Amino acid sequence: MQNQSSGRRDTRDRILAAAVEVLGTTPDAGMGEVASAAGVVRRTVYGYFPSRSDLVLALARRAVSEIEAVLAEEAPTDKAADVAWADFVARLWPLVHRYRVMVVLRRGEFGEDIHALLGQVEHALADLVRRGQDAGVIGRHLPAGVLSQTAWSAVFTIADDASSPTEVDAASVAVATLLLLGVPESRAKALAQGSGR
Repeated sequence: MQNQSSGRRDTRDRILAAAVEVLGTTPDAGMGEVASAAGVVRRTVYGYFPSRSDLVLALARRAVSEIEAVLAEEAPTDKAADVAWADFVARLWPLVHRYRVMVVLRRGEFGEDIHALLGQVEHALADLVRRGQDAGVIGRHLPAGVLSQTAWSAVFTIADDASSPTEVDAASVAVATLLLLGVPESRAKALAQGSGR
């Protein structure tokens, strides 16, 4: 029984991994293309995800869960907000290709549902920026919610323009987003290199 359960979980994970790649490059790809990439037949995909929207929302839930876990680990309330932001971006960057699909799909028919799921992450990032503004380590040139959204969106804009996550390193992305947050350049560079802690 446990082997069967483990096998089902492995197949589901393989389908989701394939869907990230397929939908990340071709957002309107069908279930057949996802099945082919996962090495299963279409019927198997439908056995786990009765509709394309079920598949997309499962991807979104998985992404949000992973992002929230990284944020919780890297941004505890006793860590300086600018340090937490730099650490969060550094941890997230190698995985960002897995989340780009959410940004792409958010612009389409699933936008409202994905936006609702990502809202939890965006709220937590706004709280982090607000904490940094209150401590004087993040600028006040925009309201916390707008500022966090601007810097968070920049991560995905950079990912969209980079042909691979290794073309631009995590430190460069951390510096770029910290500058957007109003962190002085010397401090941003030190934090991105891990020497500003």
